Amino acid sequence: MSRATERDSVGDQVYRAIRQDIIFGKLTPGQRLRLEALRKRYDASVTTLREILSRLTSEGFVTAEGQRGFEVTNVSPTDLNEIAELRILLESHALAKSFEAGDLDWEVRVVAAHHKLQALEKRMAAGDESVREEWKRSDSEFHHRLIEGCGSRQLLQSHNTIFDKYLRYQMQTLTFRGEIAASEHRALLEAALARDARTAVTILKTHISNGVKHAETAGFAV
Repeated sequence: MSRATERDSVGDQVYRAIRQDIIFGKLTPGQRLRLEALRKRYDASVTTLREILSRLTSEGFVTAEGQRGFEVTNVSPTDLNEIAELRILLESHALAKSFEAGDLDWEVRVVAAHHKLQALEKRMAAGDESVREEWKRSDSEFHHRLIEGCGSRQLLQSHNTIFDKYLRYQMQTLTFRGEIAASEHRALLEAALARDARTAVTILKTHISNGVKHAETAGFAV
C-alpha cells in the first residue's frame, strides 16, 4: 500500500468515526471541534482533520465558524421538519423504484433486516436501553434494505445523507414509539413483499410524520 493510499484509508476511517459520533450524539450539537482535542481523540493529523471537517461541513453535519474554527451543526424544529420532508421525497421515490426492480435476493435481505429490527424493538419495549444504538442501526438498515433495489447510486447516496441527519435528531430524543412504530415497520415489510409501492409510501409518510411529532414532543437541546 502506498503512503498516499494509506493516508486516504486512515482519513476515511477517521471521517466515518467522527460522522458516526455526531449522528449518535457522542459529539453534541453546537460543540466546538477543537483540532488539538480531535487529534488526540481520533489519532489523526491536523491536516487530515481539517480536510474531514471541511467534508462534513459540505454535508451539513459540521458548521464552519470563520476564524473560530468548526462546531457540530446545531439542531432546531425547523431543520428537523425540512429534513423529514426531504427524507419522505427521496425515500418514497426510491421505494417505488426498488419495489419494481428488486429481485428475490433483495426480498431475502429485507426480511432478514426486519427480523433483526423486530427482535431489538421487543427488547426496547421491555425497557432494555442497552440495545438503543444497535436498535437504531437496525432501523436504519431495514429502511436502506427496502430501497436498495432501486438501482440508482446517486439516489441511495443522497438518501443516506438525509437519513443520517434525521437519525441524529432521533438520537437526541431517545425516540422509541413502541408498538406503533413496530406495526408501521411490519406494514412496510408486507407492502414490500406484495410490491405495493402506493401503500408503502402512505405508510412511510405516516411513519416519518409520527416520528417528527414524537421527537418534538420529547424535546431536544437547541
